[in-house]
Amino acid sequence: MLYTRYVKVKDLRIHEILHMHGLFERYYDHGPLDTFMRDLTKKDGVFLVHRKSDQDIVGFSTLGIHRFEHQGKQVKGLFSGDTILEKAYWGTRTLQSAFARKMFVEAVKQPLSPQYWLLISKGYKTYLLLARNFPVYYPDHRQEHPGLKQLVTHYCELLYPGHLDLERMVLTFGDNANCLKGEVAPITHDLRQAEPAIDFFAQRNPGWADGHELPCVARADLWTFTKAIVPFLWKALRSNRRPSLSQPASAPERG
Repeated sequence: MLYTRYVKVKDLRIHEILHMHGLFERYYDHGPLDTFMRDLTKKDGVFLVHRKSDQDIVGFSTLGIHRFEHQGKQVKGLFSGDTILEKAYWGTRTLQSAFARKMFVEAVKQPLSPQYWLLISKGYKTYLLLARNFPVYYPDHRQEHPGLKQLVTHYCELLYPGHLDLERMVLTFGDNANCLKGEVAPITHDLRQAEPAIDFFAQRNPGWADGHELPCVARADLWTFTKAIVPFLWKALRSNRRPSLSQPASAPERG
């Protein structure tokens, strides 16, 4: 059995940070501690997944909360960073239910302000979470959303200036970018044939195995919760373990 708690970065203990980095290195190439720490200090908090039997950390997901102007309005963006869960627990829903609750709390704080989930993904599983649970998102394999594309361009230039390929809408970080180890969440021919969203992801981000990131965004305000996130959270709470391609905790992600 697992449980998840949200901790502000400033309140993390040294042994928790070192354990997180150990998990990170287990699933990623090119992840030195100094780079990991620089990225962590830019975040606001971390979801820590604990095993109840011994309180060990078996997974985590970092979160950055950003406020910026888009199309003449002040908007809030919840940015998902590194998301990793030990393979033995792939498919558990504790992390995604904790994230959904946090997203709801942040939306309630400013109910009339636009709120978005921001993420960059080098693996297909987080993109599936986006596609299967959010009604309005970009890039959408079914339709175009020009306004959301502009928002993606905006936040990428704010957070990763100079790294967005505007023609392909993919983030690249050079030869030493961290990338998933080869055996983690491969995209097979069978997966692409079975799931159009996975095929779309592979086409939009053909360099995913080399650490290229597909920047994404989803509408995540109170309207979204009434239409999609509440059912999503209810499903997460009903089942502690139900394997599904759509679960972000099924494999590591990088952001």
